[in-house]
Order: sequence, then C-alpha cells, then structure tokens
Amino acid sequence: MRLMHWQESWHRTSLKVQRTNMYNPFRIRRMIVMKRIVMSLLMAVMVIFLTACGGNAGQNGNSSSDTLDREQSSAPAEESASVQPETDDTPEPSEDAAVTGMDSTDAAGSQEVPDAEGSKVLVAYFSATGTTKGVAEIIAENMGADIYEIVPQKPYTDADLDWHDDSSRSTIEMNDRLCRPEINGAVEDMEQYDIVFVGYPIWWGEAPRIVSTFMESYSFDGKTLIPFCTSSSSGLGSSGKNLEKLTDGAQWMEGMRFGGGASETDVKAWIEGLDL
Repeated sequence: MRLMHWQESWHRTSLKVQRTNMYNPFRIRRMIVMKRIVMSLLMAVMVIFLTACGGNAGQNGNSSSDTLDREQSSAPAEESASVQPETDDTPEPSEDAAVTGMDSTDAAGSQEVPDAEGSKVLVAYFSATGTTKGVAEIIAENMGADIYEIVPQKPYTDADLDWHDDSSRSTIEMNDRLCRPEINGAVEDMEQYDIVFVGYPIWWGEAPRIVSTFMESYSFDGKTLIPFCTSSSSGLGSSGKNLEKLTDGAQWMEGMRFGGGASETDVKAWIEGLDL
C-alpha cells in the first residue's frame, strides 16, 4: 500500500513538473527566439540562392543578346536591302491617295540653279495608277515642257502591284537591283532637252526598276535633272541619289515628294521655289 501510494504521489509530481515546464515563460521565450533564428537562416539561404540564379540568368541573357547582335551586324547589306531597301517606311508599290502635302529631300550635293529661260524642258514620268501622272501634267503645264510617259512593254496588273504577295511581279523586281523592265517607246531627240524632270511612285523606298531602265537608256551629260515622286507615306528618301548613280555628267537638283492629295497649288509652289 505504501508503495502504491508512493508511485501515485510521484506520478502527480511529474505531471506538475511537466505542466510547469510547459508554461514556463523563459522556456517559451527561448523557443520563440530559436524559431526566429531558424527562420532568419532559412531566409538568408533563400536570398543567396535566388541571387546566384539571377546572376546566371543575366549572364546567359547577355550572352544570347551579344550573339544575336553579332549575327545581325554580320548580315550582308545587300541581302537586307533586297527585302526593304534603305527605308524605315512600310513597302508600298501603289500610289495610294492618302496623304496631302509634299516633302523635299536633297537628291544631290550641288544646287546650282539652271536658267530655264531659253531652255528646253522635258517631264518624264512612270505612273502605275495615275497619281504621278497628275503631278507630271501640272509640272509640264506650268513649265511649258514636253511630257513623256515611261510605259512598260508589259503593263502592270493589279496582281503585279500586290506588295503583300512575295511572288508578285513588283516584289520580284524590287528585290533584284539589276532588274531592268523593258520600256515601250523612246524619247525623241533627248539631246534637245536641257532640264529633265523625272517622276515616279515610291516602291519599297525606291524608284521602280523601270525608271532605272529609263535613266540608263540615255545620256544626260550636261543636263539638269530634277526628281519628284508620289507616295502615301514614304518620303523621297535615297531614291534620287540612287538614280543619280546611274548617270554621268548630269547636275541633280533637290527633289520633292508629293502625297496622293497634293494640289496644283502645292506643285506650283515647289516649281516656283526652284527658281528655274
């Protein structure tokens, strides 16, 4: 009996000790501190891990970017030009009447103004849809000039002018810098002209290849050449300078780009500004 009483007393005492330890404020505080230390260590490890991963990803990204830059810079200039030569504008082989106004661009370095008094003037132009033709006729009327239309041996169809189609005739021609479409007819006695206006729509930032055919068909030595173009968005760009490279001994003046809605007043103002 005494043994059983002693065991029972010892058991009650043990439970009291356990309860005391369980609710001991110092023990609880110590446990909280330990938990905070463990959580801080875990957070530090995670930060180090994420920083290391981010650094590796940045190095890989920079490496990929450098590689891409090298590949792009090493691409042949001629290949890039064949897709969309020397222009930031959207390719547009048609002469859409969408923008009113005009925009001038230097076509050559020399700007000595010729004297139109007593000079014979020709306005030569290529027009696929009629917009350039309208501007050319205004110039010819106000300059008292002869007019000549550059007519392709094989006329362009709507399908030929579809710049959305990579296999269309206009797209194929503009992707080939050496392409020279045939012209139907010729200028009678080019020698008689002192001043020649050359008009065309903008196709892929350039003059259509048939205009190159025209420029290479005659000698313009000693003549003054003045380019003008029509476009709904693209400017004259380098089209005038590229045509200049096809001639020898000619003086090229500042060219002009006209929007599809350019008025006769706009054209006349430009002509007067040339001081011919």
